Amino acid sequence: MKILVPVKRVVDYNVKVRVKTDGTGIETAGVKMSMNPFDEIAVEEAGRLKEKGVATEIVAISMGVAQCAETIRTALAMGADRGILVESTEDLQPLAVAKLLKAIADAEKPGLIILGKQAIDDDMSATGQMLAALLGWSQGTFASKLEFAGETMTVTREVDGGLETVALQLPSIVTTDLRLNEPRYASLPNIMKARKKPIENKKPADYGVDVTPRLTIVRVDEPAKRKAGQKVGSVAELVSKLRTEAKVI
Repeated sequence: MKILVPVKRVVDYNVKVRVKTDGTGIETAGVKMSMNPFDEIAVEEAGRLKEKGVATEIVAISMGVAQCAETIRTALAMGADRGILVESTEDLQPLAVAKLLKAIADAEKPGLIILGKQAIDDDMSATGQMLAALLGWSQGTFASKLEFAGETMTVTREVDGGLETVALQLPSIVTTDLRLNEPRYASLPNIMKARKKPIENKKPADYGVDVTPRLTIVRVDEPAKRKAGQKVGSVAELVSKLRTEAKVI
């Protein structure tokens, strides 16, 4: 079985995000970028499935500027076999990404597509669901455990009320949650081998997909700073302040 794993290049999760002075977005110039953490979990899970003999090939896919090739190289070092870079300078929004992934899936014929449940830059959490709808495939979102039995996959998914287990027929879409696994660090030999693995360079036009943004960002602002707290001398004073100043009771 072939597995496709989309990976997104985002601002590293350790970096304190800063808003541009003109309020048009976040500052990315000179900022450390890395693979979206949820996508790292997806790559790790695909690698484990290959180790178990469930998967035969892992294809890492990234979309965006030319530097996204570095993100693909990271996935190749983690165990992916080859990569596909769809290069574009447009702001690729979830629907455009889903359409491109559908076109790639139509060409590659995978049995499974694993991707992160959301990207930490926009928190959309929409691409996997949109892709499943476009392909007409079954989906297991927010997955914390995967099990295979022939052409059936059992997905334990995290929901508001606890855990839900669903049985899906392949081909299928899975979006990963934090509890699915803990990604391993790529070894130095694998990092060296990743340099020789092939990355196919494509453009959105090659797949006949219009990636023109459909959403417009009006303005981006820093979160309002929290006011300093107050110490109170008694429960009565606390209740009084909650009633007269905060007006929450």
